[in-house]
Amino acid sequence: MSALPFPCRIFETQKRMDDYSAEDMRYGDLTESQLKNDFHLHDVSTRIDPYTLTEITPLRQPHSRFYGSRGAGEKHSVAECAAILFDEMRHLSQAFAIYGPYKYLIEEMITHMQQGEGAPFSSHYLDSALRMHIINDESSENSTRLRLQKAFSEYITLNKGYYPAEKAEDLKNAILMSKLPKFDRFQDNINGMGITIHDTWATHITVESIHVNGGYYQAAVNYKIQDHFGLDAHDILKTKFNLLRFFRIWFVLQRYHRFGFKPFITHLNATIEINGEVKK
Repeated sequence: MSALPFPCRIFETQKRMDDYSAEDMRYGDLTESQLKNDFHLHDVSTRIDPYTLTEITPLRQPHSRFYGSRGAGEKHSVAECAAILFDEMRHLSQAFAIYGPYKYLIEEMITHMQQGEGAPFSSHYLDSALRMHIINDESSENSTRLRLQKAFSEYITLNKGYYPAEKAEDLKNAILMSKLPKFDRFQDNINGMGITIHDTWATHITVESIHVNGGYYQAAVNYKIQDHFGLDAHDILKTKFNLLRFFRIWFVLQRYHRFGFKPFITHLNATIEINGEVKK
């Protein structure tokens, strides 16, 4: 048997990297009529009506019997209206990011959507969050790290110090039997990671090296993950999203043809060490 060559990609999702054709990457493609009739987005903001570009005053709350009466608030330009909506969105995001080192990420990503023109986004905080997620996952059933460790230990021992290339499929199967890193845990609802990433779009996992020294081995495994900071029709039609003003504002800023702010691809990258014993 020959040794596994490096770097060796052992897993990749069916969804591809850099997929700008995905539905949640669409922008500026919906009319006011579609937003109201198809997605029930009448009450969007508490501060400004995105359709009339008019500030909402106490007498112009969408559910008030005085709504639409004379004496309306100040009229704004499209750019001014968008700025007000983004400020409201940043304010509402605080409920999803209460504590921890990642709590400021969501506001940074909202601002990136406002100013970034669809450019990809990366942050050492995202990379750190991914790394800590992988390292701290101690579930024997779900942890990709622990399942890879088991496969490494078995075959490096059997082959006296190297992992055989012919058994690369076993590493892929170890990933398939586990759960890919996602930020859908309970703590992610309030630490800022659930609102910034939550699920992921595409994942590549690569073994970069394996070194054996005496009775122990050390493997370097890289996780490259992409997500989309954007909403599609399925997202906003879900009750849990449609009921929250944060997501209603987000969807209108992204998909309303008068705004059309571009969603973007988010990059996460982490290399971890997997250590184990070479048994005699």
